[in-house]
This record gives sequence, structure tokens and C-alpha cells, in this order.
Amino acid sequence: MAHTNAAGPAVGNSNGGLLRNRWFQLFIGVLCMGLVANLQYGWTLFVTPMNAKHHWGESAIQVAFSIFIVTETWLVPLEGWLVDKLGPRPVVAGGALCAGLAWVMNSYATSLPMLYTAAVIAGIGAGGVYGTCVGNALKWFPDKRGLAAGLTAAGFGAGSALTVIPIANMIQKSGYEHAFFTFGILQGVLIFIMALLLVKPQPPKGLVANKAILTNPVEFTPGQMVKTPVFWMIYVSFVAVAAGGIMATAQIGPIAKDFGFASMPITMLGVTLPLLTMTLSVDNLCNGLTRPLCGFISDRIGRENTMFFIFIGEGLSLIGLMELGHNPYWFMFFAALTFLFWGEIFSIFPALCADTFGSKYAAANAGTLYTAKGTAALLVPVASVLSHHGGWGLVFTVAAVMTVAAGLSAKFLLQPMRRRFITGHAQAQPISDHATYLAGFSTGKGE
Repeated sequence: MAHTNAAGPAVGNSNGGLLRNRWFQLFIGVLCMGLVANLQYGWTLFVTPMNAKHHWGESAIQVAFSIFIVTETWLVPLEGWLVDKLGPRPVVAGGALCAGLAWVMNSYATSLPMLYTAAVIAGIGAGGVYGTCVGNALKWFPDKRGLAAGLTAAGFGAGSALTVIPIANMIQKSGYEHAFFTFGILQGVLIFIMALLLVKPQPPKGLVANKAILTNPVEFTPGQMVKTPVFWMIYVSFVAVAAGGIMATAQIGPIAKDFGFASMPITMLGVTLPLLTMTLSVDNLCNGLTRPLCGFISDRIGRENTMFFIFIGEGLSLIGLMELGHNPYWFMFFAALTFLFWGEIFSIFPALCADTFGSKYAAANAGTLYTAKGTAALLVPVASVLSHHGGWGLVFTVAAVMTVAAGLSAKFLLQPMRRRFITGHAQAQPISDHATYLAGFSTGKGE
């Protein structure tokens, strides 16, 4: 049995220099994530004006979003492998070019095939940036994986909160095409510049043990990892919580419209906005805040213990949204809680993955686990089917059951299962044969 580490004194630098400072590298990763976040979280602002001009139908336009999510998630393992092999700089630079190109294409799109092609390119770009930055955080901070992954993922969760209002205003004043083009160029150029500052992770020495987190001294390739039952237990938990959250959060706009208060003006902190715009801004902030917060907590009390409390809290929030959501203020409150309890999956699960399967191939391993988000996204249409048959109440009930079940299984099934797994492999030799990593089937010789 082995434990992760907590930083000892003066371990911020590795080999000296600002570029080798792990906190600086973490900061650059957070910036990259924030700059690419609009590809996902800003999309909803463009759907209605795009449909108003081209009359493609909102469901047809939303197919582009599904294509983006699937492409973003399912290519992350490959992008993670490239990061493990080549380092972060070329992968993020390529992601920057794709992110910028995709939104420029959207600004010129006059057909659905062109829109769908741009969605594929956007997915490649977002996945390259996301997978790289999270993998880097896990490698730079073996002692604070939850916090580091949480801060990185927070950039993706909260980054769009800073630009929702500017994008919405630009769409209203200059048209959605101008907003796509302007922010596409801006985001692509800035991410490319940030990519040039990234270096291969070199965690500092001089770390002391943290007994709160159980970690595996054995390094697993993605191919070896997917053969273990504990990986699939983690994967199913990820799918359950992600699907439950996505089913609810993806429908925030339609629900607000069905309840009749999407456009209702509401004032908060001296700012007056339509209720839906205000809700999305608050939700994105909560979505970002929860990632480092819960990551930090999980570093202190353990991953599964944190999952137990947070996932059950998510289920209760969904029930509150179902029961009280017809009131606009309760709607905003429980929508915010839903995002607050849901967003931490993107910090805890990557940290849990690296704890369980090692740091050496953390980018590819976390990327493989991240495909659970894509699997969960495929279940989103189920929400529409459920709403037709049982209303939004049925959607929330199913989502709540899934998340509460994941919370219970994390504590009473995953925790003992992972402990047995790590204890059983504590004496195994680490993998060092790179050819094995490429093949992903057999263990290489120890270092």
C-alpha cells in the first residue's frame, strides 16, 4: 500500500526558472482552459439566432453540439497519448488552431454539413487543450492532484462566465456571425501564445507523505488500465453522475422557457439581465468554483468520501429543482446548486484515476476515463423522451436516482474495491517499456 504526497517546503520550482515552476504551469493551463470553454458553454447563445436566420431547426443545429461533445471526449485518449509522448506544447498549439478555425467556420456556415464539420474541428481543439492541461496538472502535482485538477477544470467551468455577457451583447448588436468570428480569432490566438509557455512536467522532489489519499506505486498503460474491473467501476460512476447532470443542465434553457420566465428581467448585485442569462452566468461560476473546492476537500478527506457527500447533494438539488423550480427564484437557486454539486466530477475523477493507475501515463489514462463524458452525452436525448412521457419531473427523478446511486456506490463499493486493488499491486514493477505503452497490452520491464 502506498500513499500520495503532500508538498513539503519550497517545492514550487523544478530545476529553477519561471517556466519550470509548477504553479506557473498550472496557471497557464487554467488560462488555456478558460479560453477554450466557450466552445462548449457559450454554444447555447448562438442556437436561437442561427435558427432565426437559416431556419434549420433548433434540433438540427443542436446535432452540432452533440458532434462536438462526442469528438471532444472520444479523441482525448489519443491526444493524451500525444501529450505523454511529445509534451504539452504541440498538442495545445494544435488545439488552438482548431478552436479558432472552428468558430471562424461557424461564422461563415451556410449549411448544416459545414456546421457539423466545424463541430468536429472544435471538438478536436477543445479535447486537445482539455486533455493536455488536466494531464499536466496531475503530473506536476502528485501531492495535490485534487486541487490541481480542480483549478484546471475550473478554468473550463468558469471561463465562459466572463464572456457570456460580452458574447450575448455582440450577438445582439452585430449578429452571431460577427461574434463567432471575433471570439474565434481571439481565443485561438491567445491559446496558441499560452501553448508556447508550456513545458513537460517535472514534479519537484522533497515531497512528504499524505496519508489521506491511497495511491498505487505501479504505472499502468491505458491498455492495461481498461482490463481492470476497478477502472470500469470508476467509469460507470462517472457516466452515471455525468449523465444525470448533463440531462438536467442541458435542459436549463428549455425548462426556463416552458416555465415561462426565461426572459423575465432579474436584478442581482446591481445588474439586470434576463433570468436565463443571469442563471447561466451564476451556474457557470458555481460550476467553476466547485472544481478546486471539492478537489481540495478530496485531497484532505479522500476521493470516495467526497464523492459520497457531493453526489447525494446533487440528487437532492435535482429533487429541489423538480419540486420548487416553477418559482423563478427557487429555479435559480437549485440550478446553481445542481451545477455546484455536479462540476466537481471533472476534478475528482481525474485525480482518482491518477491515484489508482499512476502518473506516468496520466494524460492518456485520464483521457480514456474522460470518454465517460461522451458516453453520458449520448444519453442526453433520453431527457427529451422522458419529458414527453412524464414531464420534467420524470427527468429530474431519473437524474437524481442516478447520482444518489453513484454516491452510495462510491463509498460502499468503489472505496473497498480500490483499496484491495492497490494493495494487491503494491509490489508490482512499474511499466517503462514505451513499446508496451503503444500496444497497450503487456507489462514492460521495470525501471
